Amino acid sequence: MKICVFGAGAIGGFLGARLIRAGLDVTLIARGVHLDAIREKGLHMIEEGETYTVEGRAVGTPLEAGPQDVVFITLKSHSAVLAAQTMAPMLGPDTVVVTAMNGIPWWYFYGEKGRFENHRLESVDPGGRQWNAIGPERVLGCVLYPATEIVAPGIIRHMEGNRFILGEPGGEKSARCKAIAEALTAAGLKAPISPRIRDDIWIKLWGNLALNPISVLSGLTLEEIVSDDKWRGAARAVMLEAREIGEQLGIRFRIDVDRRIAGSGEIGAHKTSMLQDFEAGREMEIDALVTVIQEIGRLVDVPSPRIDDMLDKLRAKIEERRKI
Repeated sequence: MKICVFGAGAIGGFLGARLIRAGLDVTLIARGVHLDAIREKGLHMIEEGETYTVEGRAVGTPLEAGPQDVVFITLKSHSAVLAAQTMAPMLGPDTVVVTAMNGIPWWYFYGEKGRFENHRLESVDPGGRQWNAIGPERVLGCVLYPATEIVAPGIIRHMEGNRFILGEPGGEKSARCKAIAEALTAAGLKAPISPRIRDDIWIKLWGNLALNPISVLSGLTLEEIVSDDKWRGAARAVMLEAREIGEQLGIRFRIDVDRRIAGSGEIGAHKTSMLQDFEAGREMEIDALVTVIQEIGRLVDVPSPRIDDMLDKLRAKIEERRKI
């Protein structure tokens, strides 16, 4: 099985390092000084109780990577829209594309029976670029739970979590899903196969939707947000609003809102990826986590005043930073 990790940053680098260490045939796609460091010195991992370096094939483009059996897309959603146009050299007739990203994926309504079947979400896939370039029939869903960060070019720290939930959009336990789960398991990762991957997407999104923007507005870590009555209350209100929208799509929330918030706090003094991006002046993953919930809310005729207000404040904060 030839595996490519497209976006070997914090999450993708962790995934790629584990797969390489397990002896699998892996190509990493990275960029800039991070790519240079991996090529020159290997990919260095810092995990609880150990550090190690893996020597893997690292390239800068899909053209260099060539045909693959499996492609994990571990890019931020806004980068994935642009990257989709470059993926053709990796895609054979049976290549599986695993969307290992946060938020609502572009293929969300693919094969979903009912009034929204095959509806395309403009906020996460403007113009249907990913739908057309990749094809939803290739897709396998993936929900991520590791907390990781790039410490320096070529060096990644893994703080917590090793679960990658997999699932077919149609819910079947397919041969391709089983094979990929076995590869992840061989790499020491947890890879349960979900018959309702959209439920899992929403449960992960549920926390990110509220806590990531609030981390930018407050400047606080997850642990600090959960411990603060004001910010915890704000997160709870946004999450309850989102749950009402999700339930209109038939989503089953298997955990209550307070347990979901508490679980995020247990990660500890961790800055969300959105706060890390904000502080570094990078583009943030807003559309796949927040704007898309506005879009779906309008689709199902559920108002979202608290989400709207949070998004307005987040955009104002970004605009303030631009003026500095």
